[in-house]
Amino acid sequence: MNVASSLAMAARFFPDRPAARAEDEEITYLQLESMANRVATGLMAFGVRPGDYIGLCAPNSIEWLIIYFGILKTGAVATTFSYGLQREELALLVSHARPRILFCHETRLEHFEGLREACGIKRLIATGAELSLSCLMEKGCNGFTAIERERGDTAAVLYTGGTSGIPKGVMLSHENILTSSHNVAYSERSCETDRALCFLPLNHVFGQIHIMNATIFSCGCVELLGAYDLEKVLSLASSGRITRFYAVPTIYSRLLTVPDLRGQLGALKYCFSAAASMASEIVRQWKDQTGLTIYEGYGMTESASAVTYNHYFEHRVGSVGAPVPGVEVEIRNSSGLRVSPEVEGEICIRGRNIMNGYLNNPEATHGAFWEGAWFRSGDVGVLDDRGYLYIVDRLKDMIITGGENVYPREVEEILFTIPEVRECAVVGLPDREWGEKVTAFIVPHDGKSINPTELKSYLRQRISAFKVPKEFLVVDELPKNATGKILKREIRKQFIETGVL
Repeated sequence: MNVASSLAMAARFFPDRPAARAEDEEITYLQLESMANRVATGLMAFGVRPGDYIGLCAPNSIEWLIIYFGILKTGAVATTFSYGLQREELALLVSHARPRILFCHETRLEHFEGLREACGIKRLIATGAELSLSCLMEKGCNGFTAIERERGDTAAVLYTGGTSGIPKGVMLSHENILTSSHNVAYSERSCETDRALCFLPLNHVFGQIHIMNATIFSCGCVELLGAYDLEKVLSLASSGRITRFYAVPTIYSRLLTVPDLRGQLGALKYCFSAAASMASEIVRQWKDQTGLTIYEGYGMTESASAVTYNHYFEHRVGSVGAPVPGVEVEIRNSSGLRVSPEVEGEICIRGRNIMNGYLNNPEATHGAFWEGAWFRSGDVGVLDDRGYLYIVDRLKDMIITGGENVYPREVEEILFTIPEVRECAVVGLPDREWGEKVTAFIVPHDGKSINPTELKSYLRQRISAFKVPKEFLVVDELPKNATGKILKREIRKQFIETGVL
């Protein structure tokens, strides 16, 4: 078994169809397969063997895909780092993974040159280094069959900070990635005529597995952008090339402010949101303005993406769907016991998509499972009597105020029904009287103002008094990670340290 078999299959059946496009450059499946083979055989000429860790730190590009599949074809482990990290952050991850060879973008070459000796990097491959990608490929050949690996062998390592802020290297096996690639393609009814826009970073599970790997698995085309850019997104959509759109809730909220949105979406026929729970009001507004449904699913790095999917045939607004094939979901209490439908608890998952564990961290791996098999997500959820999952909140985001538990998402859902609110985040800030003070940070729509007194009155009519924020703070923007997910821990940290965002 090898993840790269998806690429080989697509090149066999659709050699002349586009596999990827970036800016004005487009590459067919046959070309991508041939170039990945040259990378693989070039790496093997330098002694790379199955199980070696090979690093990749670069922005989204066609070259990223060529390198990624080239690494996998050798049986080595593609260890992907965020291109957006700073020197100290990269040093932490590279010293943890200790890749034998590292591919990097020329703008990061200086960072990694200083890490070579300390981190055991034998060779850097980049423009300006002693070996460039083009030179490596010249040493390789076009014809090569990917080395077979055991289904449980690690194929890729993706780093996740989670809500704790401490990066962990998630080890995903060939079986994990292929299982999720199949489940995404099956659930979304993907095919070779699809063109999926990907501006999410390819080192992230959403970009790497849910968008890129699933699209390659279904023989479609990945349209790559280096990062989210509103003008470029609308330009690509209106051109009629894009059929599938993948984003996070904050981006959907921003797009809802665009005039004549439906007219600018071209041939777009499918929309999906992940990385954070989507407010039901945003889903309804999107449907009203565009006529399109925002489909949702639930997943995380440790599950190689897909856990649940909100299906075409029974789409339930507010839910993240029912378990995908071969994946089980249970809700358990703090003692690890399964609870009944409609009862809140921690979402636990079992299936062939669940990670091997955390790289070089057996303690964290052990603590992440009940009974060694059920992965503990750290999310609070509810299953209804039809098996549909509803996310309540992150366990670590729960606010304890005056002895009462408040789940921020419940408050945020109501705030999103207020026309003036574009983005919001509810967090708990230290308070002598209450322990934690429920506080709402709000980004208003352009030209709109927020009246805290009116907001309090509005909320008190809909939720218990202890859940109503004690304070409403208007800000220009909220801190987000590379995928656009709002970072509540960073909000708390910045506000506690400085008093401002």
